[in-house]
Amino acid sequence: MRSILCCLSFVIFTACSSNSEDNNNCNFLLNIGVNLTIDLSLPQYSQLTFAGNSVYIANAGNAGIIVASTGADFYAWDAADPNHTPNACSALTPNGLFGTCGCDDDNTYNFVTGTPEGNSGLRCALKNYRVEKNGNILLIFN
Repeated sequence: MRSILCCLSFVIFTACSSNSEDNNNCNFLLNIGVNLTIDLSLPQYSQLTFAGNSVYIANAGNAGIIVASTGADFYAWDAADPNHTPNACSALTPNGLFGTCGCDDDNTYNFVTGTPEGNSGLRCALKNYRVEKNGNILLIFN
């Protein structure tokens, strides 16, 4: 009876594997606390009032934060490419609702879904932050 229980336990533990192989490459970014307030009436954020625009905010998160507007919703993402170790080229440059890292591979991400664009084979999506809108104020936090 004891050997049957051991075999059954072994089967259960090995069958219930995690996706650790898939997530090993997604550990480049730190979990940095973010708590920002953005006033959409200020000139540096005014383009967020129009659909399809995004703004880079320095000195927050791992490599800054990118806030994107679809017209109906706002999304906030860490500007660090999650598929690279942090370095000088791994910060994303926003262009509308997409962003591309400055490294040679030109990884591109969608700022609505946070996922890599195209058939690039990239495993990691962007690190997102929560966004709440209160009048002309956006609260960005994790």
